[in-house]
Amino acid sequence: MNSTSTLIPFSLQLLILASLALFLPSIKSSSDYSTLVYKNCATQTFTSTSTSHSQTLFSLFQELVAHSSQSKFFKTIEGNNETAISGLFQCRGDMSDEECHNCVNAIPQMSDSLCSLAIAARIQLFGCYTYYEADGFHEPDATTSKTNLLYKICGESEAVDGGFVELRDAAFAALESGVVSGNGFFSSSHDSVQVTAQCEGDLGGCDCGECVHNAVQVAQEECGNSVSGEIYLDKCFISYTYYPDGTHGNSKPENRNGKNNGGKSTAIVVGGAAALFLVFIFFLCIKSWNKKDDD
Repeated sequence: MNSTSTLIPFSLQLLILASLALFLPSIKSSSDYSTLVYKNCATQTFTSTSTSHSQTLFSLFQELVAHSSQSKFFKTIEGNNETAISGLFQCRGDMSDEECHNCVNAIPQMSDSLCSLAIAARIQLFGCYTYYEADGFHEPDATTSKTNLLYKICGESEAVDGGFVELRDAAFAALESGVVSGNGFFSSSHDSVQVTAQCEGDLGGCDCGECVHNAVQVAQEECGNSVSGEIYLDKCFISYTYYPDGTHGNSKPENRNGKNNGGKSTAIVVGGAAALFLVFIFFLCIKSWNKKDDD
């Protein structure tokens, strides 16, 4: 009797510990969403006596946070003609509504401490970002291109086998086609490369594909042989990570004792299929543009 009474509580403890272990990764992942990636603050600022702009900005953030529990993208304008401020937020497409809300909810305080009275600012966290600007704002010497490079992170360049570039570029090709067919968000593992891309919520399919294509070119040129990278353009971002021993739960480990011919063959097949898809998308875009010109 005594041994049984002690065994049951102990087994329950093991069950509780096992359950906690299952939830720990998701808890860590969720907290990582609020990690700051970068901030862009306009050099121009509101005057310190302009309480109306401060109130408008406060109302804007309230509106963005309120919508973040129902949507992953929202764009609006607050204030009248003299104090109008437009703003938006966007969360990663693979986040839950609660995660999105928690991420966006962390931004107003960050914006206040990081950008203070800036009349325009972009705060990029790992899981979401917001952007706002006062009516009539124009940053000096800033380009208006939707493919303007805002920020990049290139991981360390390491000695990798000869198949790395082929695998990465095949994953990029799949990324370009996947983000168009995935309505602006795509995340997947291809052999040993994990890739993610997202376009701003109101960007059309063709423009989204063009933006991601430009981000891929930046990654290839700027990051070179880096085994990981994050590229943030004005209207989209991409990230990639190479795992020599296989990606998170969705890839076969590569043969580190050979030339990884299987990986190269897969890269060629995936790259070819993605290229055909891009050609198809390109012709659809041309047809769409011609239709607009006729109208």
